[in-house]
Amino acid sequence: MEFVDFLPYLGWIIGGSLALGAAGILASVHTTRLKIKNGYPLEGMWGQSLKPSSDGQTAQRVMLLTQENAQLRAELGSLKDRLANVERIVTDGGFHLTHEIEKLRDAARDEGKVQ
Repeated sequence: MEFVDFLPYLGWIIGGSLALGAAGILASVHTTRLKIKNGYPLEGMWGQSLKPSSDGQTAQRVMLLTQENAQLRAELGSLKDRLANVERIVTDGGFHLTHEIEKLRDAARDEGKVQ
């Protein structure tokens, strides 16, 4: 194929290249927005951290988040234990209750037959 054969498609090729480049730039901007929104550190061209810088405030924030995480894990553990107890009570109690009801029904039937 010669260059002349590509001339009808030259507009599509240029348009596609521009669209692909614009999509890459928009993806980069979107990624940066998500990093800023969710508190991830931004990096410079050579991988150095730009924001948030590691200072006393950041260390204190990490410490507070770590403490909160530990408290939430402890609370989650206690909730799991309570849920296990509730499940045991509901399933065991329901099974036992069903048998008691059946015994009473059988006793009522037997009493009706005897009289």
